[in-house]
Amino acid sequence: MKRKVFRTLISVLTLALISAGCSVQKTNKTEYTKEADAVSSASKTDYTSLDKLKDKYDVIIIGAGGAGMTAALEAKANGMDPVIFEKMPVAGGNTVKASSGANASETKFQKEQGIEDSNELFYKETLEGGKGTNDKDLLSYFVENSASAIDWLDSIGIKLNNLTITGGMSVKRTHRPEDGSAVGQYLAAGLIKNVQAQKIPLFVNCEVREITQKDGKVNGVKVLINGKDEKTIEGKAVIVATGGYGANMDMVTKYRPDLEGLVTTNQPGTTGDGITMIEKLGGTTVDMDQIQVHPTVQQENSYLIGEVVRGEGGILVSSEGTRFVNEMGTRDAVTASINALPEKSAYVVFDAGVKSRAKAINQYEKMGFVLKGDSIEDLAQKMNVPADKLKATLDTWNNAVKDKNDAEFGRKTGMDNDLSAAPYYAIKIAPGIHYSMGGVKINANAEVLDKDGNAIPGLYAAGEVTGGLHGKNRIGGNSVIDIVIFGRQAGVKSAEYVKSN
Repeated sequence: MKRKVFRTLISVLTLALISAGCSVQKTNKTEYTKEADAVSSASKTDYTSLDKLKDKYDVIIIGAGGAGMTAALEAKANGMDPVIFEKMPVAGGNTVKASSGANASETKFQKEQGIEDSNELFYKETLEGGKGTNDKDLLSYFVENSASAIDWLDSIGIKLNNLTITGGMSVKRTHRPEDGSAVGQYLAAGLIKNVQAQKIPLFVNCEVREITQKDGKVNGVKVLINGKDEKTIEGKAVIVATGGYGANMDMVTKYRPDLEGLVTTNQPGTTGDGITMIEKLGGTTVDMDQIQVHPTVQQENSYLIGEVVRGEGGILVSSEGTRFVNEMGTRDAVTASINALPEKSAYVVFDAGVKSRAKAINQYEKMGFVLKGDSIEDLAQKMNVPADKLKATLDTWNNAVKDKNDAEFGRKTGMDNDLSAAPYYAIKIAPGIHYSMGGVKINANAEVLDKDGNAIPGLYAAGEVTGGLHGKNRIGGNSVIDIVIFGRQAGVKSAEYVKSN
């Protein structure tokens, strides 16, 4: 198991290093082997040269994923001199792996397209998805600021006006790029472009090892540069946006020993560093045993097959060629149904129509995950499932779509189009570790809290490093908007703090 995970992490790092080839900061790690993993083209950029590193900044941001870059942009807009430190060779973090979209309610794009939605419904369905355990203060802020997050992205050239739906939602509130492509690479590219336009320094290969304090207030960080030189950088506030711990199998199994042996969709830098550093400062954590297993992961490459494939009409079938679950149920429910199958795996089956609407499939095809059949019978042969059963399954499903009534499993969403447009496709999937709902405890101001519920002066956090918002189960599409909403809040509130201290 450990060898398999190690090989996966190393191969993912490889393409990141290749993508960073034009960076001013070079790496001598030549032992990596190439994998056709999708790293954002935004990563093919010139990062800030180390000769521009200063000893002091207003706001220090740890992590150059979506939350960190969003926080930096808002800190800059509020008059700060921010800096971003990223330990990996490229920016983007887990954000570049996001596929389906960003959930938001009462948005201008929903209104333009005649989609009726409300903050109250978004709140209700997210709370239900989290089994009622979500931090309600965080959830209220999250929902109420989701539409403004979409507007803010649009204002900086990141337009998410293509609407689809994810499991656990009842209306189309998952916002995607206009062409229907995967949201993560587009979002990361747009944020990096804006960071560069605002001349915000972004240093890669710079691992923050410690957050420092003086007189009870955060006052800087210690950074390991290129794996060898440690430097202390002063800062009036620090924002931790280091992501979760889904790639740290020791940490995962510490809290969830039952997940040992599963593959992980997380990029190699997602190792819980920020949580560890914050705990040393007296910060507390919440829901650390709540780790989301995503139901549809291509196992050989540990690659997430986005919910958008099902949201645009795809179905799940077993090795018998039959459906076995409401594909648009919450992720934990779909995962449990797959694990209940004798083979503990399944196929996502879809047609040319789904492929045209879910552009992420083009990437899956390039990576060799997709089986293609000119007819249902041809696809069944390549899947090694009974052709008569697969055809009967699709006929039954298409009738259900026509009648808007899934009598078998009660599916109600992702039924706008049937599966009748040849050619037909399938991707073999099984569950994999995907997201850590647990993390450090923050309030709605993105301030990190200690065990007594008090804010640690000058310390903020946003994104997957935090816990509580998603409860026991995250709804697909909520993490992407989470990093924008709380990334913005961390940037704004850290600036307010610096100005008042």
